[in-house]
Amino acid sequence: MNPEEAFFRGELIDRRQRAERTAERVGTRPDLAALLARIDEALGEIEGGTFGICRTCHDPIEAELLHADPLIQFCVDHLDRAERERLQADLDLASRIQQRLLPSEPAAGPHWRTARAYLPAGPVGGDVFDLVGGGEGAGLTFVLGDVAGKGVAAALLMSNVQATFRALAPIEPDVARLAARINHLFCRSILESHYATLVVGSAAPDGRVELCNAGHLPALLVGKGGVRALGATGLPAGMFCEGTYEAHRLVLAPGESLLLFTDGVTEARDASGEEYGLSRLITRAAALAGQPAGELVAACRTDVEAFHAGTPRADDVTLFALERPARS
Repeated sequence: MNPEEAFFRGELIDRRQRAERTAERVGTRPDLAALLARIDEALGEIEGGTFGICRTCHDPIEAELLHADPLIQFCVDHLDRAERERLQADLDLASRIQQRLLPSEPAAGPHWRTARAYLPAGPVGGDVFDLVGGGEGAGLTFVLGDVAGKGVAAALLMSNVQATFRALAPIEPDVARLAARINHLFCRSILESHYATLVVGSAAPDGRVELCNAGHLPALLVGKGGVRALGATGLPAGMFCEGTYEAHRLVLAPGESLLLFTDGVTEARDASGEEYGLSRLITRAAALAGQPAGELVAACRTDVEAFHAGTPRADDVTLFALERPARS
């Protein structure tokens, strides 16, 4: 039994136990009996190696559908009309919930200004972004990253990382320890095949910034002297539960910014299949040195969208800029 099958087996056994406890309270009912029978059938399919196969076309059912409902028996193409409408309603609700989980409009104050763009490839996405703090006289803590996979399953894992970050960030000021604790909790709650690349950072009112990069693309320090890339300081979250992280420590001068992004930016492709690439993003960011965070994010987003114009977005796109405002 592979890790994915073991995960679904555990989910199904948990559902069966809950259904049995409900039956003890309310008595035997046709709907509960049907649910128990379907759970037992799905458990048998896992043992027989046929779990997750569409009963109509015999192709694998989409992973996000199985994660949303491990009892589903058909792929998207062979759901009936009522099931399609129910699925669409669930996706619409998930999209609204995910948008509500994003922080409100970017922080702006005397010490820091921020801007972000969050563009899921579908109704929901697997990119992680959040920040806390940023009030008058306070610093802020932020996270940006990318969960392996796409669709509903990735969005659920994204929510796991975000909830962990929100719980720990206010009580763990050291970003290296914060990254290690996020990694530990994430690792304990997912399948072995899943992981997330992350950048976890903090910014103090005096311009000091600390960054831990858990296997993510480099953060870009954008200033008048050019662009400096800050690479990984540890493994992606979820790969090694006891992983530790080092931190980049720097001081942003007035007018300098940090630019963080996910691989939906650098791996965007045009109609010919050419990749946007990190070097093009660095060139674009260098040309925008000294510009406000909002203009930096907007210009980079516009450049990426113009590059793959006419080609559907294949991955989630997230950009985040942290700017230390120039002194007036």
